[in-house]
Amino acid sequence: MRYFPLQSAGGCSFPQISSSSSAAMASLSPSLLSLYPSLKFTSPRGPSSISTSAPALLSSPTLASAASPRRRAPTQAPRERSARPSRRKTPSPPPPPPTVLTADAAEAPPPVAAKKVLIPIGYGTEEMEAVVLIDVLRRAGASVTVASVEPQLQIEASGGVKLVADVSISECCDKVYDLVALPGGMPGSARLRDCEILRKIMSKQAEGQRLYGAICAAPAVTLLPWGLLKRKQTTCHPAFFDKLPTFWAVKSNIQVSGELTTSRGPGTSFLFALSLVEQLFGESVAAEVGQSLLMHEANDHSKNIEINKAEWVVDHTPRVLIPIANGCEDIEMVTVVDILRRAKVHVVVASVERNLQILASQGTKIVADKLIGEAAQTSYDLIILPGETAGSDRLHKSRILKNLLKEQNLAGRVYGAICSSPAILHRQGLLKDKRVAAHPSVANNLAREGMDGAKVVIDGKKALFLSTPEVREVHGLTPQRIM
Repeated sequence: MRYFPLQSAGGCSFPQISSSSSAAMASLSPSLLSLYPSLKFTSPRGPSSISTSAPALLSSPTLASAASPRRRAPTQAPRERSARPSRRKTPSPPPPPPTVLTADAAEAPPPVAAKKVLIPIGYGTEEMEAVVLIDVLRRAGASVTVASVEPQLQIEASGGVKLVADVSISECCDKVYDLVALPGGMPGSARLRDCEILRKIMSKQAEGQRLYGAICAAPAVTLLPWGLLKRKQTTCHPAFFDKLPTFWAVKSNIQVSGELTTSRGPGTSFLFALSLVEQLFGESVAAEVGQSLLMHEANDHSKNIEINKAEWVVDHTPRVLIPIANGCEDIEMVTVVDILRRAKVHVVVASVERNLQILASQGTKIVADKLIGEAAQTSYDLIILPGETAGSDRLHKSRILKNLLKEQNLAGRVYGAICSSPAILHRQGLLKDKRVAAHPSVANNLAREGMDGAKVVIDGKKALFLSTPEVREVHGLTPQRIM
C-alpha cells in the first residue's frame, strides 16, 4: 500500500494513507498582502472652560457686599421693631457652569450596524468551505446566520462532519442581507438548488445589487439553473467547469464580477472568504484577519522542519482520534478531519464535554461522533489536538484524554498538536527532549522546546508529530509516511 503527502494551508503535517481515488486538491493563490499600517486617530481639542464653585463666588468682594449691605448710623431713636418678617431677599446661588460639548463628543460617529451575512447549508455541504466562511466572516465582525435548507437544523456534511445551523431557511425569507454566500460540495449544492425559499432569497439579493457568492460546485450546480450567472464572469470547481457558459467561464481561484464572487474549492476557501471580507469591510480589515490566521505563513514551505526522522508503519487503515471541546478552533478541527477522511483514514471525533455537541471558538456548532469515554475503548495510530486557548484548557482538564496521551507516548505511537495545544503536551510532560512549533501566543512558554520561525515541526523521536500555529490550508496538511 502506497502513501503520499497531502498538505493543508493550516501548516499541519499528518500521517495518512493514500488513496488512488483521491482527487488533487486546488492550491492556494499567492500569499496575502501584508497589513496596512494601523490608522491613528487624533481627537481635536475642545474649547477650554473655567468653572467656579458657588462658595468661591459668594466669597468674592462683589457678591459679599450684595449679600450683606453696610448699615448707616441711626439719626433718631430707633423705632420698636415689628414682628413682621424681613422682606430682605437672600441672594440665590449662581447658576452652574455651562456644559461644554467637546469636539470628540460632537464629532463621534453613530454606531455602525454589523454587516449581515447568510450562509445556507444542507446535507452534503462541503464542511471546510462552510466553516471557513463562517469563521473568517465572524472574525471580520460580520453577523453571520447559518441556515439549514433541511427539515432539521443538524446536517451531515460531505466528509461526515456534523454541523448544526442557527435557524431554518424559512426564518430568513423576509430579511435583507449584505451578503449571501453558498458553500459547495455534493450533494450539498444540489440540495441548495432545490430549496425554493433560498432561490427567492438569492434572486432578491441579485436584483437588489447586493453581494452574493458561491464556491466549488455551487456556481454551476446552484446559481446557473437559477439564472444568476447571466453576463457574469464565473469560476468553479474543475469537475463542473464544463457546465459554465463557455464565453463567461474563467479559470481562476477567485473571480469577482460585479456583485458576484465565485471560487474553485476547499483549497481556495480562505481566499474566497477574505475576498468577501474585503468587499464588505475594506482591504485593511481583510489583511488584518488574514494575519490573525497566520495566512502570511501559509505559502512558506521553507519553515517545515523534520528532525529524528522515523518511518511509521501500520498494517491496517490508520485510526486517528480528534478530541474536541467547547472553544476549540473550528477551522482546525474541520480541516484536519476533512483532509484525513479524503485520504481514506478512519477518523473519530470525540467530545470531552458531557454532550456530543460543542460550540467552537467562532460560534460554529459541531457534533462529535462519540464521547471521549467511549472513544477511549480503542487505540489510535495518531491523536491530534486542535487549538485555541479556551478549547485547549478544556482538553487539558479531561482525565480520560490525559491517560490516552500518556498511553500513546508509552506505546511509541504518534501524537500531534496545532496552534496553542502544544502547551497541553508541555504541561503533561510529553515534550521532553522533543522540539515543537506553536502559535506565537504560547511560544514563550515553550522556549526550550520551540523552534523559532518554524511553521511545522516533525520530531520522529518516539514517533512524535507536532504541528504548528493556526495556519491551515488544504495544501499545508500533509499525511506523512505511514506505510
